[in-house]
Amino acid sequence: MGLLEKLIAPLSAFILATISALGYGGIVVCMTIESACIPLPSEIIMPYSGYLASTGRFSLWVVVLAGAIGNVFGSWIAYWLGMKGGRPLAERLAKSHIIRIAEYDQADRWLKRHGLKVAFWTRLLPIVRTFISFPAGAARVPIGRFTLYTFLGSAIWAYALANVGVLLGAHWHDIRTVMRGFDLVIVAALLVLFILWLRYHYRSERSGVPSGGGGPAN
Repeated sequence: MGLLEKLIAPLSAFILATISALGYGGIVVCMTIESACIPLPSEIIMPYSGYLASTGRFSLWVVVLAGAIGNVFGSWIAYWLGMKGGRPLAERLAKSHIIRIAEYDQADRWLKRHGLKVAFWTRLLPIVRTFISFPAGAARVPIGRFTLYTFLGSAIWAYALANVGVLLGAHWHDIRTVMRGFDLVIVAALLVLFILWLRYHYRSERSGVPSGGGGPAN
């Protein structure tokens, strides 16, 4: 067993035990933890839940809803922490290895550059997907729109991973092999969406019509 497997094994055991004991509530709990910037991988949570859906224990759509709701709950926690502590708190958490300050700074730059819609498309990116909530809270962006974008992005992510679990069935734990190709598809799709957004943004500027994408409050 390699180092990565040794690190993941106890996390996997916790996830499987929580979901097995609490059902849909376990999915909400695990995804809340993951979205609160605590390293509990959704790449294990959702495929396992999808596998259980393939056996008939769960409904796939309720699994997706539970995953998205859990992500929203976790994002609210991170948002509140960011609102109360900002970057100084992020630095203290980084010293305790709870979060990485580089990911906080990256999320903060994206938020300032692209506006609140970044809360949607960062939810489709592995690793960095949970870190936008902290700087969003520090910037005190509108919580309603932040929640909407977070829910939509999280639902897509949860659906994709749960479907991988359905397709792999009892081999759901082979997710890492699938994710190598899945990551490339996600990045390519986001690149296309970003190019389309840039075209719309600059076309609106040339025509004198505000695009609504200029700051964090967007």
